[in-house]
Amino acid sequence: MKTVNRNNFFVVTGGPGMGKTSLLEEMKRRGYYCIEETGRQVIQDQIRVKGEALPWKSPLLFAELLFKQDLDNFMNCKEQQQPVLFDRGIPDVMGYLKLNNIRLLPHMIQNADQLRYNPLVLITPPWEEIYINDTERKQSFTEAVDTYKMMADIYTRLDYQLLEIPRISVKDRADFMIKAIGF
Repeated sequence: MKTVNRNNFFVVTGGPGMGKTSLLEEMKRRGYYCIEETGRQVIQDQIRVKGEALPWKSPLLFAELLFKQDLDNFMNCKEQQQPVLFDRGIPDVMGYLKLNNIRLLPHMIQNADQLRYNPLVLITPPWEEIYINDTERKQSFTEAVDTYKMMADIYTRLDYQLLEIPRISVKDRADFMIKAIGF
């Protein structure tokens, strides 16, 4: 497979509960094309069908479903000319595997190398004041911070440039993001 560079694809990453989804909901409200986080979708689907592909039951199976959905999301948006904003990207799955001490799978590495988002990746920093647990988010704040660090490491290793989104209101974060991506 040859490398596919999509400079209009922007990833927002970071630890869980750091405001990514709220930010992208605001961006969607402003007319931007946004792709929802696959993790929540997979967890909700697996709970509904009493499946095993849950992060607390089978991390590898969960990662495979995340990867498949993230790959589908990338490929299904390839023809989009407008900015596409992703609540996490393919490299996030690799970060998840590393966090769980699971060896990175060759097909994931190959796809992360060849399916490229815009080089600028926006990352939400740890923010304890807004962090909450829910049905799909069971990690402690410490685990969320570890996730943030791992995502920063994975994206940096894949030659993405990280830009930290400030700890400000959702509206101000959206304004910041619009200026950062230049659209």
